[in-house]
Amino acid sequence: MSAALVIILVLVVVAIALALVSQSRASRNRTAATLADAKADARRIIERLGGQVLNLTGTDDASKQALADASERYTAASSQIDQASTVRQAQLARESALEGLYYARAARQAMGMDPGPELATLSGQPSAGSVTEDRRVQFDGRQIEASPAPSARTPNYYPGGAVAGRPVPAGWYSEPWWKTALVAGAWGVGSALLFDALFSGMHGVDYSAAQFDNGFHGGFDNGYDSGYNAGFDAAQTQDTGSWDNSGGDSSGWGDFGGGDFGGDF
Repeated sequence: MSAALVIILVLVVVAIALALVSQSRASRNRTAATLADAKADARRIIERLGGQVLNLTGTDDASKQALADASERYTAASSQIDQASTVRQAQLARESALEGLYYARAARQAMGMDPGPELATLSGQPSAGSVTEDRRVQFDGRQIEASPAPSARTPNYYPGGAVAGRPVPAGWYSEPWWKTALVAGAWGVGSALLFDALFSGMHGVDYSAAQFDNGFHGGFDNGYDSGYNAGFDAAQTQDTGSWDNSGGDSSGWGDFGGGDFGGDF
């Protein structure tokens, strides 16, 4: 092999190596920029939630509970964004803060204040529907109520979404009946019966107890759950105590909340 050919081959190899290095560096830069953007977006929502938590004071049971939920969600989101090292983790922190804004917005509603502008949709929220009429049922020896509006009997708000892969409609409830499933990661025996008793025939809730019991919305929301728990928690060793929410529920985290105060009021 001639010396000239050897030189050419070496130059080709070097050129290829430089191209690969340049491509890898560009890819890392794009990833870093995307992560930075995702974290900045999440921090913007978290700061708005912080404004709500600091500037609102509940005047009744419903608003106090909603603001307590908002405060806990703010704490969780702040911890999550500090630990976030991937775009997905930053997005989950944003989702937590957005849920918090829904709780603060609910608190404003409970106090008769202007709830402010509409918020971005949460994961699983459209398919979960919402409570459109008052319901009161007897279940497992206790009375459970659902209502589209806050009251002394229904002080527990939920913004709508999935808990352990099953839909829970947005509304006000006498108790956070979804909390056990949120903590345990699975629904207990009889949960479908409670769902059917509360929502059967209700406009705005267009699925049956059988669909609920079979995990009708599991396809999307279980994927979200997996990302929520495995995508962040498996990558982080710190347990915040409220990172097991899998579809957008907040009450189970200690019940979190949200509203939009900082930049909008």
